[in-house]
Amino acid sequence: MRNILAAILIVTIYSSSYATPTDPDEKIGSVTGKVLDSGSGEPIPYAAVVVKSIPGDSTITGGITAEDGSFTINNLPEGEFTLQVQFIGYRTQSLQFSISKSVRERDIGVISLEEYAEELSGVDVVAERSTIEQRIDRKVVNVGKDLTTAGATASDIMNNIPSVNLDQQTGELTLRGNSNVRVMVDGKLSNIPVAQLLQQIPSTSIKSIELITNPSAKYNPEGMSGIINIVLHRNANIGFNGNLSTGLTVGIEAKFNNSVDLNYRHGKVNLYGSYGTNIGKYVNNGFVFREEERLLQEFDFLNNNKSHLYKVGIDFYLNDHHTLSFFTNQNTFDGKGIGITAITVEDMPGLSNMQNFFNLNHNRSAQYNFDYKWDFNKEGHNLELEADYNRFRNDEDADFRFSGNTFLEDYKDFVDTERTQTIVNLDYVNPLDSITKLETGLELRSFETMVGYRSTGQSFNSDGDLVLTPATEFVYGMDIYSAYVTFGKTYEKWSYQAGVRAEDVTVKADTNQVRAFTDKYFQLYPSAFLTYTPAEKDQFQISYSRRVDRPGLGQVNPIREWATPLISGFGNPSLVPQFTDSYELNYTHRLEKGSFTSGIFYRRIQDEINRAVYVDRLDLNKLILTYDNFENTSAYGFEFTANYKPLKWWSINGSFDLYNQTQRGITEVLDHSDPPITEEDISTEDVNVENTAWNLRLNQSFTVTKKLTLQLFGFYRGQNQNLQFLVEPMYFINTGARYSFADGKGTLSLNFNDVFNTMRFAFDGQRPYAQNGQFNWESQNVYAGLSYRFGSGKNRQSQRKQRDDRTKESSGGIL
Repeated sequence: MRNILAAILIVTIYSSSYATPTDPDEKIGSVTGKVLDSGSGEPIPYAAVVVKSIPGDSTITGGITAEDGSFTINNLPEGEFTLQVQFIGYRTQSLQFSISKSVRERDIGVISLEEYAEELSGVDVVAERSTIEQRIDRKVVNVGKDLTTAGATASDIMNNIPSVNLDQQTGELTLRGNSNVRVMVDGKLSNIPVAQLLQQIPSTSIKSIELITNPSAKYNPEGMSGIINIVLHRNANIGFNGNLSTGLTVGIEAKFNNSVDLNYRHGKVNLYGSYGTNIGKYVNNGFVFREEERLLQEFDFLNNNKSHLYKVGIDFYLNDHHTLSFFTNQNTFDGKGIGITAITVEDMPGLSNMQNFFNLNHNRSAQYNFDYKWDFNKEGHNLELEADYNRFRNDEDADFRFSGNTFLEDYKDFVDTERTQTIVNLDYVNPLDSITKLETGLELRSFETMVGYRSTGQSFNSDGDLVLTPATEFVYGMDIYSAYVTFGKTYEKWSYQAGVRAEDVTVKADTNQVRAFTDKYFQLYPSAFLTYTPAEKDQFQISYSRRVDRPGLGQVNPIREWATPLISGFGNPSLVPQFTDSYELNYTHRLEKGSFTSGIFYRRIQDEINRAVYVDRLDLNKLILTYDNFENTSAYGFEFTANYKPLKWWSINGSFDLYNQTQRGITEVLDHSDPPITEEDISTEDVNVENTAWNLRLNQSFTVTKKLTLQLFGFYRGQNQNLQFLVEPMYFINTGARYSFADGKGTLSLNFNDVFNTMRFAFDGQRPYAQNGQFNWESQNVYAGLSYRFGSGKNRQSQRKQRDDRTKESSGGIL
């Protein structure tokens, strides 16, 4: 299989490199070019390109720029024309050209657009680009003056992103109501747990956040709801440059974040490095009340976390065609947690008991990345080889102590986790002509996770006797060999892209050196995009892709991951992947002072992975929370995002999303007739829950002076039904101010979040028993941040192109 895939790639590269050129005698005039930002040199996609007649100034035809800023307009008659390039936040650029029988094809070259500036009290003010941009295959949220005032880290701003929700209690991230989403940094998947990862990325280091809900075949197919790619700033100025930032968040406890980014560029060498740290205490509390038993569980948690991130890298620009790059990321995390679970029964104080939980958690991640890129003579024609190795180790010690009316004895758990992943990519891109592009590649991914568990506690064996909990070692590995090819073409107002990815997957799971599970499968993942642009301000797109969700470690690990006196959580090693067919239709319209995008989506899900709740047969008073595969299901939804600038000093960004999904699960129901509980009191119920939920976000920025900007942000999440709970609505209002000094090099931010202290997780449930509860965290807080940029800033050079258009499931660093 692997040899066949390699042969296909080699033949494709060879044949496409010598593709037949376009017919030079074609009797249709055309004009081509590329649109770039005059300051950064970066491409400007989806800018409007209009061709007008001379004389008369009437519009002949038009189009929009592609992802790399290029454009081609065909079917031009003989004559003189004016070409106008327009994009929101930039000055319109105009130039003239002609089409004749002797010169039918005109290459305008590079057109540089300058950001729009207006006079205010005699001072130039540079306007911002729109905060939310709809691109062909993704939605891009530019983290600029609007969103950097929202919080200290990536975790703090996630609930401000359209269609994204972050559970502040668990750190679980969802996209379109689904947690099967892959989070990447600069196109690379990290070994660091997502909740920890988001708390370690300073918001000032983020350039943009990309929501790729229907990725093409060139992307790894993992993640039912898509990919969230966090793109970080990258400095490549000549000379020595850097940025310093520091911040303080004060809620119930204080949290500190600091970062420094340094870069030195001289000749053919670019050297860069960064360091970031987050130190703070986090408070959470809540309760769960069982109505029938009048049993109250009260929770109080305090976590003291410290993290440090380091990155060092170097780029060698050997010549105009060859670039070598290397970087390493190093991450350390130390966490100390204290938790108290108090259990009381109304009118029966003698039955009260308490669990005290002490947790020590230390982990380290190390990444090493090598990249070689060969640019051929033709623009956009290149071959790239990347190798990435990531190693992660986590040591966790948990101490459980009991008091009150309980038969449970104190015990300790020790869990050691080691993960390694190796990824090698070979990617080839060939623009066969000005309107046609071929992309193909090969990838090897190898993952292995080892989890060792020891405990001083006791558990029941199959005979019902109490014995020392046995030590367990679980090894989970996966090898994936894949190849992809995509082909795209633009013709007048239409463009399309089609592709397919082939994967050969082997999965192995061993428990105590005994093979517990094996799975091997071959799968094709097709994708297709069709775009229609009837006018310069309107665009329609329909797309399709096939996705997969392979079970994560937490879902397959049979070792107990967490426990309270009444619930224990385990994985299921026999889970198989779930596959999703995803369809989308989007419409984008550009206004004079803004734009909006609306869209609908539909997902068909096969072998859905979801929660299952069982009664612990070794102790019928306890529950086991695990996972299982279920029958096929579906989900659909609607999204709307808009940005508008009604006045020079007032800009508005808003979004609304609604989704419907059917969730299936298994739960065992307890019939509490008379204690003690027996097998006859337990029945199994297949749960089928229909859920419709919606979210509304509104962000407003007010420019008071050139240096001072104010922000008001509101969020509302509607009622939400899951397998266990009916979750009540959530909402909050944030305010912020941003002040610039030192000619814009310095920035001071001040935020007051959750002004009315309304954000909390409140629920009411009936499975497996009637209960209600609420959890709270430090949502109301004050944040103060300071950032300063320094350096020569001379002769800005083009940056090494980030592979934003090819998100890979590589291991990844942070800064």
